[in-house]
Amino acid sequence: MQRKAYAPGIAVLLAAVLAGCTGGSADGGSADDSNPGDAGTASPAAEPGRYRTLPEPCAVVSESTLDELLPGIRRIRDEEQRERAYEGEPTSTFDTDRKVGCRWKVDSPDATDHLWIDFERVVSYDNSVSDDSQAEQLFAEQEASAHLPAPTATGTAPTGGTPAGGSAASPSGSPSPSGSSSPSASPSAAPTELQPRVLEDLGDEAFLDDGLNSSGSTAEQRTVTVAFRTSNVIVTIEYAEQPTTVGVVPDSKEMQDRAQKLASQLADSLSD
Repeated sequence: MQRKAYAPGIAVLLAAVLAGCTGGSADGGSADDSNPGDAGTASPAAEPGRYRTLPEPCAVVSESTLDELLPGIRRIRDEEQRERAYEGEPTSTFDTDRKVGCRWKVDSPDATDHLWIDFERVVSYDNSVSDDSQAEQLFAEQEASAHLPAPTATGTAPTGGTPAGGSAASPSGSPSPSGSSSPSASPSAAPTELQPRVLEDLGDEAFLDDGLNSSGSTAEQRTVTVAFRTSNVIVTIEYAEQPTTVGVVPDSKEMQDRAQKLASQLADSLSD
């Protein structure tokens, strides 16, 4: 039986199909969509932050430091109750890899003392923005909300600037241990060197706020806030004291010194 011959047109069609499957062009060059030089060259991702984890907040403050910040803790006679006071209470969080905190409250015959610390690890979800840059922006917003008085030419806050009553809000809406927000200090209530201010030599950037607030009575509560940023971690400390005796005002310098000392210890713990 005689075999049927393929028509020339069919042969041409088959050749064209095969050429298309191999990505070749009629003149033997590469097709436009197979050019490796056009294959969506992506810009390098921004650098990740230095820190990938956070410390255990209720364990990062030593008992000796708590003794200094919360003097009434040593006066608790019941050993079990005193141990619980040292342990503190973790703050609620949805992601312990991103945000952790702890707070302590101790009553004594002389005063009620509060301490709250917060660690936030900032992660940028924008490949063009580094974790550090994102943390820097968030810290700038936190500092702005503190309404620090503008520095003078010598770098210190003016005596007639914002009164030491503008206590900064806790990050992410966490409640302040002070529980109040009405300033009662006059602009001249604190010496210039104790006014709210930017701090040097603490992390990459830092600031301190100091305010006297009335808590619905004639007793005044002082709240000292120290916040600092190290790479992509923002740390906030709020230290408050309300005396039990009417007319007694907590010492600003003493409380600021204690809060700054704790901040330095927390900064060192992040560097380890």
